[in-house]
Amino acid sequence: MPKRILQGTVTSDANAQTVTVSVERRFKHPVLQKTIRKSKKYRAHDENNAYKKGDVVRIIECAPKSKTKRWEVLEA
Repeated sequence: MPKRILQGTVTSDANAQTVTVSVERRFKHPVLQKTIRKSKKYRAHDENNAYKKGDVVRIIECAPKSKTKRWEVLEA
């Protein structure tokens, strides 16, 4: 099964080797036909602490690194 790749914005880099990435998705409401924006936060592994708040990054699924980390930063 292919690994998912998502793109989002770094919202926090306070923890060591971890960034919080907010990923936004847009879709049309099934009844109202209005475009809706929903966002979800993912904790991603950042080996070298290279990414700072506000950076746009791509993250990829990986094996669990910790209790909350299931993603790692692919590139900026």
